[in-house]
Formats: sequence, structure tokens, C-alpha cells
Amino acid sequence: MRSLRLLRLSFAALGLVAATAFASPADPKLGVDYVQLASPQPAQVVGKKVEVIEFFMYHCPHCYVLEPFLAEWVKKNGDKVTFKRVHMPYRGAADPEAHLYLTLEALGKLEEFHPKAFKAMHVERVNLGNDDIARDWAVKNGIDKVKFADAWNSFGVMTKLKRLQATMTAYRIESVPTLIIDGRLMTSPSVVDGGNKGMNEAALSKATIEVLDNLVKKVAATK
Repeated sequence: MRSLRLLRLSFAALGLVAATAFASPADPKLGVDYVQLASPQPAQVVGKKVEVIEFFMYHCPHCYVLEPFLAEWVKKNGDKVTFKRVHMPYRGAADPEAHLYLTLEALGKLEEFHPKAFKAMHVERVNLGNDDIARDWAVKNGIDKVKFADAWNSFGVMTKLKRLQATMTAYRIESVPTLIIDGRLMTSPSVVDGGNKGMNEAALSKATIEVLDNLVKKVAATK
């Protein structure tokens, strides 16, 4: 639970707004189930949809547990939210996992390969944090070698990869998984865990999704 502990310790440094209240995922409380970003970011939305951003990493065990719950929620709420993921560049501007994610995105392969990448890391123990292994894994799983290489080395992918750290800094993300709603509200298993002690990780992920769902409804009601 290293990343969860890290996020709890970083709240003060992040300058997040907190309040005292009782935890309730069904009725999220500021400072308990979620926090406000001290520096809100512009939300990119269409119509009355609410923007939701997940910051994650493929090798993060907490992201792996949260993923199926989040994927199901996004599938059910696709008409209500604009959802996107941002892979934390754990190893800097050349992070292999983030590079893989952006390459899969450029190829239009995320829907198929995103869950496969999590499985490779956490079940099959494939080290996608290595450039050569990540490329070989993609090809072995059916992606054309030349097309993958072209996308991997493309200007668009390389530009996005270099910009990731600036995005992390803008949202003040220091650990994952983290969910940002409407560019100004943040929740995560770590935040929810602070007010719901004793939950196992699956239950904590469910509670986090419940908080997310209710925050989206609150934001949507103001549009």
C-alpha cells in the first residue's frame, strides 16, 4: 500500500482543501471522501458531460484492483462523462509503460490492449517497464511490428510523452490511482481509505467508484 500511504502524506504539500466530516461514499464529504484542487484545471467537455481523468500506472497494484470497477462504471456512464486516462511517467520523460500506453492509444488499440497490459504486469509477470520487452509483448499479442514501431517513434506520441510531467505538475499528482472530476475535485482509494478504515482493497475500490459516481452527479446538477 506504499502509494496509498504516500498520497495521504502528501495532502499538505499539495495544498488541497480539507474539512472535518464523517465518511460516506453515498454522500461524499469534502475533506473526507474527496478534496478540492488548490489550482483547478480547465475541464475539456462536450455539452453537459462531466470530465473524469484517471491518473494511473500499469505496474501499480492499486490501479490493477481499481481497473475493472472503473471500466464497468465508465461503460455505464459513457453518455454522461468525458473520460480519459493519463499514465504517470514514473521513470520520467522516457517512461516505457507510459510510452506503451500512448502508442496503443495512437494505434486505436486501447480498448483491446489496456486490460491485457494490466494482466501482463500483474498475472503473467511481464516487465512492461522495459522498452524492448514492451515492444515484443505488443507484437506477440498481434500488433503489426512495423505499425507499432512507427507509432512508438511518431512525433505525436513522443510529444505527448514529453508533456506528461507538465500535466502531472499541473494537477499536482504524486501517486496513483487518482481521479479528477471536472478539473477541480479529486478522489482516490487513498482519500476514501482515510475515512473508511478497515476495508479490503476490493471494497475500497467499490467505495471509491461510489464516491466518483456521486461527485459526477453533483457536478452535472450544476451544469
